[in-house]
Amino acid sequence: MRCRVCRGNAAIEVRRHNAAFCPDHFIEHVRRQVGRTIHDYAMFHADERLAVGVSGGKDSLALWDILHHLGYRAEGIYLDLGIGGYSKDSLTRVQTFAEKRDLILHSIGLAQQYGFSVPDAAKATRRTACSACGLSKRYILNEEAARRGFDVLVMGHNLDDEAATLFSNVLNWNVEYLGRQRPVLPASDGLVKKVKPLIRVAERETAAYAILSGIDYEVEECPMVEGNTVNRLKEWMTLLEQRSPGITQHFLGGFFDRVSDRFAVEIPDLHPCSDCGRPTTGERCAFCRLQERAMQ
Repeated sequence: MRCRVCRGNAAIEVRRHNAAFCPDHFIEHVRRQVGRTIHDYAMFHADERLAVGVSGGKDSLALWDILHHLGYRAEGIYLDLGIGGYSKDSLTRVQTFAEKRDLILHSIGLAQQYGFSVPDAAKATRRTACSACGLSKRYILNEEAARRGFDVLVMGHNLDDEAATLFSNVLNWNVEYLGRQRPVLPASDGLVKKVKPLIRVAERETAAYAILSGIDYEVEECPMVEGNTVNRLKEWMTLLEQRSPGITQHFLGGFFDRVSDRFAVEIPDLHPCSDCGRPTTGERCAFCRLQERAMQ
């Protein structure tokens, strides 16, 4: 294979673009894709402060690296979920990444600041570990971004992640979730604007970007992820993509650009949680209820 740009030896093929790239031009290609996504969806501007939710995995670290090279003011927020050695290894990788690039990292310990870990929550409630993890991340990342005065919370969900989530929501006709699945979720009372710049970059491509850029990321899968339905759907989507290159992006992009507005849901009346003060539809927010049960 030859690089589309320089005609040198290609390192990676991107079949949905009918192109192959050498290492340097592949890195440029990915950064350009992210830059266009930021522009096309008006995600943020150069003068805004960005908080990147980082986990130590390939997607979030690749995204932080890309934003840094594109010239944005991006700081990282890492949440230690208390998942044994996995969380410790992930934190070490995030710290090393930030130190090498002279970037600012904010680290929060779930157990230290909130009194419980994800394994605690999974044992104490009927939620799966992934459900407890997702709820905790959404709440705490928003809380930290708001408290520290960031304008935008940037998440590393890639093309495959979002397409598998969309597939799940369509299969189950989760209309409310379909209405909320967007590249940009605007700020509202107590909620920081949230964006997903990697929606046009496949998981395989973020991994290649990380490797070619010398990013040391956590390669081990979370030990508590077994049985995750969205991961199974992602495997099915990968099989479809292998047979029909581009179908994943066509599926997700078509939804965002042509269909998502039809599922727009009315924003329910929100009021402060009686415990933490964050916006919720009930008397107490889901996170405070989870925290109470996990600490019993």
